[in-house]
Amino acid sequence: MAFDFDMIQRVYANLGERVEAARQVVGRPLTLSEKILYAHLSAGTPSRAYERGKAYVDFAPDRVAMQDATAQMALLQFMQAGRPKVAVPSTVHCDHLIQAEVGAEQDLDTAKNKNREVYDFLASVSNKYGIGFWKPGAGIIHQVVIENYAFPGGMMIGTDSHTPNAGGLSMIAIGVGGADACDVMAGLPWELKMPKLIGVKLTGKLSGWASAKDVILRVAGILTVKGGTGAIVEYFGEGAESLSATGKGTICNMGAEIGATTSIFAYDERMAAYLRATNRADIADAAEAVKQHLRSDDEVYADPATYYDQLIEINLSELEPHINGPFTPDLAWPLSNFAKAVKENGWPEKLEVGLIGSCTNSSYEDLTRSASVAEQAVSKNLKVKSEFTVTPGSELVRFTAERDGLLNTFENMGGVVLANACGPCIGQWARHMDDPSRKNSIITSFNRNFAKRNDGNASTHAFVASPEIVTAFAIAGDLTFNPMTDTLTNENGEQVKLDEPQGIEQPVKGYAVEDAGYQAPAEDGSGVQVLVSPTSDRLQLLEPFPAWEGTDLKGLKLLIKAKGKCTTDHISMAGPWLKYRGHLDNISNNMLIGAVNYFNEKTNSVKNQLTGEYGEVPAVQRAYKAAGIGSVVVGDENYGEGSSREHAAMEPRFLGVRAILVRSFARIHETNLKKQGMLALTFANPADYDKIQEDDTIDIEGLTEFAPGRPLEIVLHHADGTTDEFLANHTYNEGQIEWFKAGAALNLIRQKTNA
Repeated sequence: MAFDFDMIQRVYANLGERVEAARQVVGRPLTLSEKILYAHLSAGTPSRAYERGKAYVDFAPDRVAMQDATAQMALLQFMQAGRPKVAVPSTVHCDHLIQAEVGAEQDLDTAKNKNREVYDFLASVSNKYGIGFWKPGAGIIHQVVIENYAFPGGMMIGTDSHTPNAGGLSMIAIGVGGADACDVMAGLPWELKMPKLIGVKLTGKLSGWASAKDVILRVAGILTVKGGTGAIVEYFGEGAESLSATGKGTICNMGAEIGATTSIFAYDERMAAYLRATNRADIADAAEAVKQHLRSDDEVYADPATYYDQLIEINLSELEPHINGPFTPDLAWPLSNFAKAVKENGWPEKLEVGLIGSCTNSSYEDLTRSASVAEQAVSKNLKVKSEFTVTPGSELVRFTAERDGLLNTFENMGGVVLANACGPCIGQWARHMDDPSRKNSIITSFNRNFAKRNDGNASTHAFVASPEIVTAFAIAGDLTFNPMTDTLTNENGEQVKLDEPQGIEQPVKGYAVEDAGYQAPAEDGSGVQVLVSPTSDRLQLLEPFPAWEGTDLKGLKLLIKAKGKCTTDHISMAGPWLKYRGHLDNISNNMLIGAVNYFNEKTNSVKNQLTGEYGEVPAVQRAYKAAGIGSVVVGDENYGEGSSREHAAMEPRFLGVRAILVRSFARIHETNLKKQGMLALTFANPADYDKIQEDDTIDIEGLTEFAPGRPLEIVLHHADGTTDEFLANHTYNEGQIEWFKAGAALNLIRQKTNA
């Protein structure tokens, strides 16, 4: 039987009644997304309609998932909430802290020794509070979730931006910060602005080298990294039904790269087949009984432009393989145009490494399609020109792939099989390289390719493609190679052409595993001790943030005016800093060290207004904090895009930054700032960004009348004695203003729990 099947049955028991009530209050046919959203209102049966893109709504998610890097802070926060057990089914997955260096077995052993105290903490806190624990090596959170926990029509939040992967099984799954997870685990409603809806109609059917990955690579090219912000992307049409469940998951997973709240497909036979293949026939049977509620109403499909805020159409029969990049996941190149782009832009043509796997593309089907290409390197006597690595998504996939000879195929090609973990996708890659500053090219089947993302090297040009295209490019060792049209010279001097990839959706012999890596929690955790050493440099119990002092904020110093793209990787880098995810003081030493200072075009170099000297960003901010002076961070467009990591919000809060003032925010980061009691403000006139000067002292006025929809006033005191004044907008509602006044949302949770 599936995990938490009783919970799933309760969701389905209420689904029909709630969908019909929603249809009545909205007054029209409903999309799939609307059905699931209205069925998960914290108030229960819908009694009013909510305007998309404007109304804040309280929801009651069915479950929570956390990966080990973000789970540390999420659970440290949950410990402050005062509850004996989580209110909804929750899981922790140890996938982020395993560094890829040599190979699966040795890397996993190294990680277990290096991270033992963190794993012990996560295991003990999970055991105490009723949380399912997936041990290191069990797999990547999103692959494990789609194999075990995702269910059609459900709603889940997860402390990782690629949580939407579960949309491949028709689940509303949304990436959040740890504070949001803490709320839901504590039994409180979870707040979200009612998303807009983007419809993507898929016609035709994929063939040849084209894959599900190419659908989202194409969509990313259309919508860009912020085109999906505030929206759910809903895929439909006969083309959608032709895709496997894990292929759908790939598309939903990478929807995070367009800023989408989440992405989703309607329930269909391919999902039912995957549920049955992964020993969840009970869910498939239950979903079948309510399948009319697990798809949009017929009227929506008949006239989609009337029901979606934006509509995109893609013919899968005409879709080319795409390669996206470098440095951004939305720079989309059809394969037929890619070689020309490489040459015209002067990108390094030689391909040094090809990497497949990750949470985006590590299903059994992905591995079979790649293996069908890899096998040709041996059978056609081709010498593989690039390094090649394989990251299985879970122990279930790895064990099955090994049994069926797929891993042996990759090793025969010269590939290295890494641990079932995130690895190079998130910068956990000890790359062997002669000169880390040398311009070079890599290609991955991952999701993100920001500068320094994979190997910490700003000169690495990272491109994103499907696993089979990555495999073909690795064999060729050349970014100008087109496997659809070009030939390669084998060891005998013969010209050979790669055949089109062939995939197997589900293993013929079924899935198999000896130890999936799951640890169930204690029935009664009251006697379990949570393991945190007071002398640890990896873990640190939290102290509550102070409440707002009740006045306007005066005399704040400008910490940094960030120029251009400033992602959560720039604000709080991953890679070697992952080890401090449970220690707020230590990890705060990476705050904004990747952001480019507008005034000197340097990273990690800002002016200390107390001394007039330049210093590292965290050091300057610590100096302001020691002097009792608050500060302001100024940013550009889509500030905080990328990973959901809440450390990017907690670090400035901890070090005394009072406000983040930007041209626009990425959704998750803006929410994270609010949760931590920060002021998240946007320029009412984006051109006012240009008024910020390096030596500015800043006042924020209007806080004593802080109210929804009412702008605050910014006063800049320049070093020459002049001033500038302008308005700053915000999106705080009444509840979020209470978070600010209390000092953090968690402070309110604790007050209510102890009341």
